Amino acid sequence: MPFSPFKLGRLELPNRLVMAPMTRSRAYVDGIPSSLTALYYAQRASAGLIISEGVQPSPAGKGYMDTPGLHTDEQVAGWREVTDAVHSSGGRIFAQLMHAGRVGHPDNAGALPVAPSAVGPTTQIFTPNGMQDIPTPVALSTEEVEATIGDFADAARRAVDAGFDGVELHGANGYLIHQFLSQNANLRDDRFGGSVEGRIRFAVETAKAVAEAIGPSRVGIRISPATGVQDLAEDDAHEVYPALLAELSELDLVYLHHLAGGSAELDGRIRSLWPHTLVVNDPTRGEPAAAVAHWLGQGADLVSLGRAFLANPDLPVRLRLGAPLNEADFDKAFGGDHTGYTDYPTLALHPA
Repeated sequence: MPFSPFKLGRLELPNRLVMAPMTRSRAYVDGIPSSLTALYYAQRASAGLIISEGVQPSPAGKGYMDTPGLHTDEQVAGWREVTDAVHSSGGRIFAQLMHAGRVGHPDNAGALPVAPSAVGPTTQIFTPNGMQDIPTPVALSTEEVEATIGDFADAARRAVDAGFDGVELHGANGYLIHQFLSQNANLRDDRFGGSVEGRIRFAVETAKAVAEAIGPSRVGIRISPATGVQDLAEDDAHEVYPALLAELSELDLVYLHHLAGGSAELDGRIRSLWPHTLVVNDPTRGEPAAAVAHWLGQGADLVSLGRAFLANPDLPVRLRLGAPLNEADFDKAFGGDHTGYTDYPTLALHPA
C-alpha cells in the first residue's frame, strides 16, 4: 500500500510517501533559495509529494536565519528554478507557508517579532550573534491581523507563479497560526481571541483566503495539537481542534497534515474528524517503515517522513527494497554548504 498511487486534488502521486517540511537555513540573506536548493529537492523527487521547508509570506514572518521567502519577485524567480528541477525529475512539490509569529529575533528579521498578543516564549533562538533569548513580541492590531491574512493569500499566488503545485499552511509547531489557537499565546479580546470560536478564526480565515486565491485543491494545512512546542499551552485542545477541523472541512482543502504525538485522544479521533485526504507525521513511532505501516493501517491516506528523507534522497526505493537507511547528521542540518544537504548517497552510490 505505501507504494500504490494516490490522487491528491489534480495531482497523481506515484506513492503514499510524503517528504515532510524541514527548515534547512540555506537561503541567501534576501530570502532567495540558494543555488543548491534546486538540487536538494530534485534529488528527492521520488517522494509522492514534497512539502518544502517553511517559507515566510512576508518580511514580518521571518523567524530564523537564512530562511526563504515568497514575497518578492526575486524570490519567486529563485523558487522557479527549484520547482522546474523537481518537475523535470518527475516530482511534485508544495510550498509550506510559515509565519513564525513570536518565534523570532530582530537580529534575524530586522524588527521585533509579531504575535497575537505581547507574550513571548521563554526560549532562545539562533541568530548571527549566537543563541539569544526571544524578546517580547509586538501584538498585532485587528487591522494588522487582517493584513497578515492577505499576506498569506499573496504568497500563495506567488507560489503558483513560482511553479509550486500547491501550498501548505503551517498551523503547527508553535508558529503564528498555532499561536492564535493557544490559550496562553492568544490573550486577545477582539474577534480573533477569547472563545474557541475566536481563537480558531485566524486559521479558518487564512485558509479561506488562500483557497479563494489559488483554489482549495491546491491548499493543505498542518496542525500539531497539544504538542506544547514553543511554550504553547493547549489544555482545551479537545475542544479547539474538533471545532477547527469542522470549519476547515467545509473549505474542501486538499489535505490535512497531522503531526501526531501531542494528544493520544486526538490522534485516535483525527481520521473521524477529517473527511478529506489525511497526511500523518509521527516522529515518536521509530523506524520509518513502522510509522508508515501503522498510520496507513489506521486510515491515513499518506504518511510524511522528515529526517529519513533528509538523509535518504532515494527513500521510497530503500523502503520498497528493505535496504539500510543513511543516518541524518544533525550537526550539518542547518546552514552551511552542500555537506549534510546534497551529499547523502543513494543506493547506486554505495560501494558494493
